Amino acid sequence: MSNALSVSDAPAAPAPAGLGMANPIKQLGGILSQPAVKRSLPLIFMLALIGAAALAWASLSTPPQRVLFASLPESDKAAVAQALDAASIPNRIDNGGSITVNEDDYHKARMLLAGQDLPKAAPGGYALLDQMPMGASRAVEGERLRQARETELARSIGEIDTVAEARVHLATPEATVFVRDKAEPSASVIVKLQPGRSLSEAQVRSIVNLVASSVPGMKPDAVTIVDQMGELLSKSGQEKSVGDARIEFQGRVEDKVRQQLVTLLTPLLGAGNFSAEVQAEVDLDESQATRESYDKEGAVVRAEQGNWTGAPRDGANAPGGIPGALSNVPPPSATVATPSPDGTAAAAPGQVAAAAAPAMKQSDSFVRSYNTGKEISVTRNAPGSVRRLSVAVVLREEPGKPRGQVELRQIDSLVKAAVGFKAERQDQVTVVSRKFSTNAADASEGAPFYETGWFAMVARNVTALVIALLVLLLGVRPLAKALLRKREDARPTTGALPIAGDGVQLPAQVSPEMLAGTGLTLGDRVGLVRDFTRENPARAALAVRDMIRTEAN
Repeated sequence: MSNALSVSDAPAAPAPAGLGMANPIKQLGGILSQPAVKRSLPLIFMLALIGAAALAWASLSTPPQRVLFASLPESDKAAVAQALDAASIPNRIDNGGSITVNEDDYHKARMLLAGQDLPKAAPGGYALLDQMPMGASRAVEGERLRQARETELARSIGEIDTVAEARVHLATPEATVFVRDKAEPSASVIVKLQPGRSLSEAQVRSIVNLVASSVPGMKPDAVTIVDQMGELLSKSGQEKSVGDARIEFQGRVEDKVRQQLVTLLTPLLGAGNFSAEVQAEVDLDESQATRESYDKEGAVVRAEQGNWTGAPRDGANAPGGIPGALSNVPPPSATVATPSPDGTAAAAPGQVAAAAAPAMKQSDSFVRSYNTGKEISVTRNAPGSVRRLSVAVVLREEPGKPRGQVELRQIDSLVKAAVGFKAERQDQVTVVSRKFSTNAADASEGAPFYETGWFAMVARNVTALVIALLVLLLGVRPLAKALLRKREDARPTTGALPIAGDGVQLPAQVSPEMLAGTGLTLGDRVGLVRDFTRENPARAALAVRDMIRTEAN
C-alpha cells in the first residue's frame, strides 16, 4: 500500500514545447471565460470609459500648441524656457526639439523674447566667417562672405520700424580680365511689413541706396525691392508713369488738407464725431515764357560811320593843274573867318578873301549804332498748384440734439480758413450734420465675438465637458447598473441557499415547516433567517406574512 501511487498524486505530464504560444487567441478566450474575469469585465470597461473621458477632457481643454522656435541650440532652448517660465507662460518641448506655447500666448511670448534679445546663439552676419573651417576653398570663402553680407544687410533693413523682416539676395559676378564680359552686380530685397504699415517713397529710396552703397560697383537701378504681397516697390523713373506721379502728388495734397481738418476739429468735436473727405484738382503742367522789351525813347547814338559827296558852286573851284603838284606845299596859315549872311565866310582884315566858294552836298550815307534799353523777362510756372478744392465734412448728430445753424456756420467758416478757401478758384466747402449709422460703429469696435480668443477657449472647455458627460451618462451609468443587476442576479433566488454550519441547503422560499425541520440547529436557523432577511427583504416579508396566515389558520 505504501508503494502504491494514486492517480491524484501522479505528476502532471509536461506540456509540449511551444503550446503556450501556439494559439494566443484561444488562451485569451480561456482567460476571459473564467468566472472571476467575467464578473470583472463590466468594471474594467467602466474604468476604460472613465479613462477615455479623462483623456478627451485633457486633449480638448488644453489649447492648441504653436511652434515658437525650431532647431535652436541647447543653450538657446534653456534661455528661452527660463524666460518663459519667469513670465508664467506655459511652454513645452515637443518630440522634434522645438519649443511650443499655447496659441493664445504665441505673440506675447514673441514680444517678451524679442525684448530680451532671445535667441542669441544663432550665428549670422559676419559671425559666419569665424566658423569657417581651415583650408576652405576660394569658392566657399566667397559664398560665406556673400551670405554674411546678405545677413548684415537684412539686419540693417530690419531696423526700420515699418519692416518686420527682410531678406537680401546678392548677385555678384566673378571678377574677370575681359572688359567686354564684365557684368554689373545686382540685388533683390524682400521685406515683410508690419500689419497695416507701408513703406513711403523716401524709405524705398533709402533702402535702395543702402544696398547699392554696400556692394562695390552696384548701381541703384540694379536693386529690386518686393513686399510680402509681391508688389514691386522700387520703380524707376521710366516705369513710373506720369499718371502715377499725378495721382501720388494729388494724394499727398489731399492727405495734408485732411490732416489739417482732423487737427482742427478733433479738439472741438472729439475723435469719431466727424468725417472729412477732400478732393483736390492739381495742376501738374509746367510752362515757361520769355519776353524781351526795348526802350525806344531813350536811345543814345553809340557809333556813327558814313560819307557824303558835293559839287562847287559856279565851278569856281574846279580841279586843275598837275595832279600831285601841291602835295609838298605847306598848308596856308589858319585864319578865323566870320560867316556872312549869305553863307560865305568873310576874309580877315589884311588878308585876301579866299577865291574858292563852299561846295554843295549832293548825297550822304551814314550807319549809326544806338544804345537802347533792353529787358528780358523769363516766366516759369512750377507744377503743383491747386486748381480747385472740394471739401465735405459730416458731423455726428446726437439723437434729439440737432445742431443749430449758427454752429454749422461757425464750423463752415473754420473749415474754409483751415483749407485755404478761395472763391475765385471756385472752391467748394460743405458742412452737414447727420446721425451716424450704428452698424459702422459696431464694425469699427473690433472683430466678431466668434473670432476672439475667449470664445475658442470656452468652446473647447464646453466641448470637453459635454463629451465627458455623454461618456458618463451613456456609458458608465448603464454599465454600473448592469453590474449591480448582475450581482443581484448572481445570488441564489430559486434554488437552495447556503447556511452556516454543516453545509445543509434549503430552498430559497423559506417556510415555517422548513425552519422546524430536523437537522438544523438553532444557530443555523437564526443565521438562515438573518441572511435571508438581509439579502431578500421582500421575500422575507412574504415569508413573515405566510407565517402569520398559517398561525391564523
